Order: sequence, then structure tokens, then C-alpha cells
Amino acid sequence: MPTYRDEAVVLRTHKLGEADRIITLLSKEHGKVRAVARGVRRTSSKFGGRLEPFSHVDLQFATGRTLDVITQAVTLHAYAAPLGEDYHSYTVGQVMIETADRLVVEEGQPTVRQFRLLVGALQALTAGTSDGPRPPEVIMDSYLLRAAALAGYAPSLVDCARCGEAGPHSGFSPQLGGVVCVNCRPPGCARPEPAVLAYLVAALSGDWVATRELSTRTRRLGSGLVAAFMSWHLDRGLRSLQHLDDTRHWPETVVSDLV
Repeated sequence: MPTYRDEAVVLRTHKLGEADRIITLLSKEHGKVRAVARGVRRTSSKFGGRLEPFSHVDLQFATGRTLDVITQAVTLHAYAAPLGEDYHSYTVGQVMIETADRLVVEEGQPTVRQFRLLVGALQALTAGTSDGPRPPEVIMDSYLLRAAALAGYAPSLVDCARCGEAGPHSGFSPQLGGVVCVNCRPPGCARPEPAVLAYLVAALSGDWVATRELSTRTRRLGSGLVAAFMSWHLDRGLRSLQHLDDTRHWPETVVSDLV
């Protein structure tokens, strides 16, 4: 059978038969791929541990009629190991790979930028950013906003998302796509502090320096807005977000936007 190689991040796995698994991956050159790993659940499998969620791997595939088959797997970065030592970071990582799985819909279509963004986010989550360590939620917020932007859902954080009036503006509406002016602001619209919007701007641009002196309050309020924005544009909420402790600190105006 024809073969090809690619590097990928494992997003999720499903059992198949008695010893196999279907592995869902985000690959560099082939986009989302679902492939079969034969015998991977047996204790004698040579690469079973290399095909767990979060693993960044170099793979060889054999082209199949319905699903391709993984014939070789080499670990490039074992992100699952450090994430498994901290529940909070692990849950944040789950949010990121679930988001990648949801945003990249079509299989077999190259999504190089989404792939690189996910690998970079997992690297920052486990080893720190280019400006040093950051709380897991900061890395998550940056990843979510930038992944949404690559998928065509970039939030407007300066000018009004509805009418385009030059900002800054005080309202934020996930449904309308970001900040809104007084005339476009819907009832119950969140009104974040300027520091919160500045945080979102920094997260969207990947400006880690701007997040050095970030207060816990600002980060929590900003994370709530990011979660509301992503939940709206993904049609339904990210299940992994429900397991983050910070959800109980989100403001009521943000939580109401999730409904």
C-alpha cells in the first residue's frame, strides 16, 4: 500500500475491536486525520504509549480504503508526561486539543498554521513562554483567541464589531463578535474594565510581555469573556471548560451569555 509521513498532535482516541484504536490527529501537512493503530492496546505494542492525547509525534501511514493505518510512530515531544503531573494544566490542555478538534472540521485539508499554533501552545504550557512561565489560563486564552482568528472568527477588540465605529468601547458581546459601541450594545451586555480588554488584545496578539503584571481578577474576567466568545462561535460549549475551577469566578453577565 502507498505510504506517507507527517508529524501530528494526537487529539483523541477511540477503541476499535479488541486491540486496536482509532487515533484522531491534527497533522502538519494533511490537516485532521483519523487513522487506525493496530494492536496498540496490547501490552506488547511497540508504540502504544506514543499515541496518547497531547503526544507530538512523527508518523508513517499506510493508505487504506476507509481509514489510513499508522505503521510507525516516533515521539517528538511527550507533552502528556508533564501535563499528567498537574491536573489544572492537564485540563487546560484538554480545552486546547478539544478546540483544535472542533475548529478543524474537514479531514485531509492542510492546516499548517493551526498545527503550529497548537504545538506552540502545548510547548508554552509545559515549558513556559518566550517571556517565562505564565498561568495555564493565560496560555489557554491566547491559544483560543488565536485559533479562532485562524478559523475566521477573530474577535473585534477595538472597533465596534457590529457597525465598525472606532473604539475604544466599553461593551463586549460574544454574539456580535467582540466589543460594541453604545448604540449597538445589546441588553445584558458585559462591560469589562479597560484592563480586561487590554489583556484580550495581548492574548490575541501573543504579546507575553504585556501579561507580566496581570492581576488574578483581570485574568479571570478575561477568561470568562474568552469562554463566552468561544462557546457562542462553536455553537455549543467546550466540555473541558466545565472542569476548570475558575468557572465559578466568572461574572454573571458572562455566564448568562453562555446560555
